[in-house]
Amino acid sequence: MPKLIVFNSISLDGFFTDANGDMSWAHRDDPEFNAFIAENAEGGGRLLFGRKTYELMKSYWPTPAAMKDNPVVAEQMNDLPKVVFSRTMNEASWKNTALVKGNIAAEVRKMKNDSGLDMVIMGSGTIISQLAPEGLIDEYQIVLHPLVLGKGRTMFEDVKDRLSLNLHKTRPFRSGVVVLYYTAA
Repeated sequence: MPKLIVFNSISLDGFFTDANGDMSWAHRDDPEFNAFIAENAEGGGRLLFGRKTYELMKSYWPTPAAMKDNPVVAEQMNDLPKVVFSRTMNEASWKNTALVKGNIAAEVRKMKNDSGLDMVIMGSGTIISQLAPEGLIDEYQIVLHPLVLGKGRTMFEDVKDRLSLNLHKTRPFRSGVVVLYYTAA
């Protein structure tokens, strides 16, 4: 059965986007961390996005700038199968993308019951807020950045009840970035 993994960057004050919805602060000029990201991208899987994150990713990864800046990750982002959850979009034009308009939790349950690829959510706090209380997320890979944004969005902003997690691994980088690996308790 495929696993569902969240891979998101957060600031020390717990935000995955700043007050303007920007996530560019999470991109670092750090060769060690960038090598980790490239290695992680080679793991494959199916990418799940909400509309906002999909539009952000689609605006960058298929571009010549992405191929120049980070060719390994760009190739994976463009070639991997993708699912975008949106009630407002009429089509998903990025290569290998399926548009799903139905109930997010029900659709993810179906995907988890298939014998397909593991799934990864990046960004997409609204999707995480809907799937976490349903117990559908198997692992949270949280990239903690050593900075404070002051304002922004948390990926759990619509979660109403306590969500207990177990830390099972960490990976620190010389830059001060730490990847925290959690599973549901």
